[in-house]
Formats: sequence, C-alpha cells, structure tokens
Amino acid sequence: MAGRIARWGAVLGLGALWWWSVLRLALVPGAGMLEGAVAAGGWGLSVLPVHCVPKSRTARAARPARVAVAARPDS
Repeated sequence: MAGRIARWGAVLGLGALWWWSVLRLALVPGAGMLEGAVAAGGWGLSVLPVHCVPKSRTARAARPARVAVAARPDS
C-alpha cells in the first residue's frame, strides 16, 4: 500500500512539474532552458515505454495473434 502511494505521489509530482514547464514555456516570454529541458524530457519519457520492449516479450505478445488469425475460418 505504501508503495502504491509513493508511486502515485511521484507520478503526480512529476506530472505537475512537467505541466508547470510547458505552461511557463507557452505563457512567459523569458522562459529558459530549464523549462525546455523538463518539457522535452517529459515528452521523451512518455514515448519511451512504447518503443523499449525486450524482443522476447514482443515475440510472445505477437504469437497468440498469429495463431488466432491462422485458426480463423475463411469466409
């Protein structure tokens, strides 16, 4: 239970930090490199899990789909 609370606290805190940097970049004319780095880093982390999966895991995930397509009767 404590791990779940800590994880949600980290997610909410980092999310608030990311939104702060994005809004500051959009609304404040003199926003600096720190805000840009936080915004770009947050975006990069949001894309990372989609592309970084071990090859063995992707092969296992794709296997049932191939079997289901092969077992489907032709119409």
